[in-house]
Amino acid sequence: MITIEEVKKIAKLARIKLTETEEKRHAETISVVLDYMKILDEVNIEGVEPTYQVTGLDNVVREDTVKDCKFREKLIEQMPDVEYDRLKVPGIFGN
Repeated sequence: MITIEEVKKIAKLARIKLTETEEKRHAETISVVLDYMKILDEVNIEGVEPTYQVTGLDNVVREDTVKDCKFREKLIEQMPDVEYDRLKVPGIFGN
């Protein structure tokens, strides 16, 4: 069984405040979950391959290629702020 002190330590790491009632309830709940997980230690997994992908789908990737844009100049003209023929946007991080 997980102790109240361990629950307090977990709560401190998670930066949450628990009442004494909540600490006791969480100690019991976490202990039940951990006891249930012990069942998995008894399962024989020798020779079982790890499952990495269950849908059968593969990543579909294509080569990056530069395409000629017929409207490039028109697009650049419409941009509010341009630098080096590219759209300039405000930074999101402070200086």
